[in-house]
Amino acid sequence: MKLVIQIPSYNEAETLPQMLNDLPDTIPGVDEISILIINDGSTDGTEAVAKAKGCHVVSHTRNLGLARSFMTGIETALSMGADLIVNTDADNQYDASCIADLLQPILRREAEMVIGERPIESIDSFSWLKKRLQRVGSRMVAMLSGTQIRDAPSGFRAFSRKAAEQLNVFSEYTYTLETLIQAGHRNIPLTSVPIRVNRVERPSRLVKSIPSYIRRSVLTMFHVFLLYSPMKFFFTLGTFFVFLGMIPGIRFIYHYFSDGGAGKVQSLIFMAVLIVAGLLCYTVGLITDLIAVNRQLLEDIRVQVRRLNSDQNRGN
Repeated sequence: MKLVIQIPSYNEAETLPQMLNDLPDTIPGVDEISILIINDGSTDGTEAVAKAKGCHVVSHTRNLGLARSFMTGIETALSMGADLIVNTDADNQYDASCIADLLQPILRREAEMVIGERPIESIDSFSWLKKRLQRVGSRMVAMLSGTQIRDAPSGFRAFSRKAAEQLNVFSEYTYTLETLIQAGHRNIPLTSVPIRVNRVERPSRLVKSIPSYIRRSVLTMFHVFLLYSPMKFFFTLGTFFVFLGMIPGIRFIYHYFSDGGAGKVQSLIFMAVLIVAGLLCYTVGLITDLIAVNRQLLEDIRVQVRRLNSDQNRGN
C-alpha cells in the first residue's frame, strides 16, 4: 500500500517545515509514504523548502487557487502510483498524527473517502458566527449530496485510489463542497472521523471575510447542484411558475362566470406568461439533463483513462 500525502501550498515557507516534521514516518497497513507538495505559484521559497525536505514537488507558474491545486495533487498522486491519498493543509491546521485514524475506514474497506471532522465548538479561533455558519453550511451540503458529513469545509481528507480516480473539480474557489456533492451523486462510500487540530498560526487565506465566504460558497453549491441535478432544479422552478400562473387563471375564470370577465383579461395574459415560463423551464431542464448525461459519459471515459494510467504507473 502506497500512501501519498498531498499538501497544496501557497507562500508557506514559514509553516511548512514544522508541518513536514509532524508527518508520520510509518502508519499501520501502509508500506510506503511519499510527500507531495503542490506549489501554487509561491514567491517566498516554498518550493526550495519542500525540496530540501526531500518532498516530491509539482509547481504552478502562477497562483491558480486551492481547487486547482487540489486537482493537480490528485492527478500527480495517481501518476505516482498511490493506493491511498491524504490531503492536508500546509498551515499545519490539522494534527498530522490523525492521518492514521483518517485512513482506517479505507483500510478496513468501510469507505472510499473519509473526512476529518474538526471539533468546531471547541476551536477558539472560530467566532460564534463562524461556528454557526459552518454547521448550517454542512447541513446544506449534506442535503444536496445525500450524505451525513457534519464538517463539509474540512480539507483534511483521505481517498482510496478508486475514489480519487472519480473526482473532477470544476469550481475555481474550493474543492471541499464540490467533492462531497460529487461523491454523493457518484455513490462513493464515505464517512467521517473525529480529528484534532493545532493552534492556528495565521488567518485563513480562503476565508477573507464572512460575507465573501458565504457568497462564494452558496454560488459553488448552486453551480454544482445545477451540474449534477439540472432536471430537478428546472422541473421544480417550472412547476413553481405553472402553479403561480394558476392563481390569475382561477381569478379570470371566477370573474368570467360571475360577470363575463370584463376588465380581467390581464389576468389571462399573466397566466399565459407564467405557464409559458414554466414550460420553458421544463424544456431547459430536459436539454440540460441530456447535456449532463453526455458530461457523465465523458467523465466515465476520463476515469477509465486515469485507471489505465494509474495501473501502468503502478506496474512500472
